[in-house]
Amino acid sequence: MSDDIAVTCSVNGERVAARVSPRTHLADFLREGLGLTGTHLGCEQGVCGACTVLLDGVPVRGCLTLAAQADGAAVETIEGLSARGALAELQAAFVAVNALQCGFCTPGMLITARDLLERETNPDRARIRDHLSGNYCRCTGYQAIIDAVAMVARGDAPETVE
Repeated sequence: MSDDIAVTCSVNGERVAARVSPRTHLADFLREGLGLTGTHLGCEQGVCGACTVLLDGVPVRGCLTLAAQADGAAVETIEGLSARGALAELQAAFVAVNALQCGFCTPGMLITARDLLERETNPDRARIRDHLSGNYCRCTGYQAIIDAVAMVARGDAPETVE
C-alpha cells in the first residue's frame, strides 16, 4: 500500500492534481513533478531564497514547504510571473543595470522584489534591501539589484529587455 497523498492545486493558473510522498518538498514537486525548473534549489535549508515561490500570494521557501501544504492553494513560480508579464519591468531593469551575473539567485530575487513592489508603492533603498535580505547573491554585491528594484519603484525601468 502506497503512502502517497493526493495534492490538487493551481500552479501558474493551471489546475494540477498529483500523488506525492508526504515528505516531498514543493520545490521538488515543481521541478521534478512538473518540469518547472526556474525554481532553483540552493541550500535546501531555507537560507538562500533561490527556491522562493508564491503560495496564495505569499513568498515561501519551496525547499521548506511541503507539496501537501499547497493542496487547495495557488502556487506561482517564476515561469508563471514571466508568462503573465509581471516581471517584465524588473527583468528589463536587471538587464539595464547588470543586476545579474550567474543568474542562479535571480528567479527567487525577482519573485521577492515583485512581492515588495506589489505591496509598497515607493520603497526606499533601505526597505528594498531589508525585503531582499533573505535572498542571497554571491556574485553581484547587491548594489545593482537594489538599483534595479528602485528603478522600477520610481517608474524609470526600460520598457523592454534588449
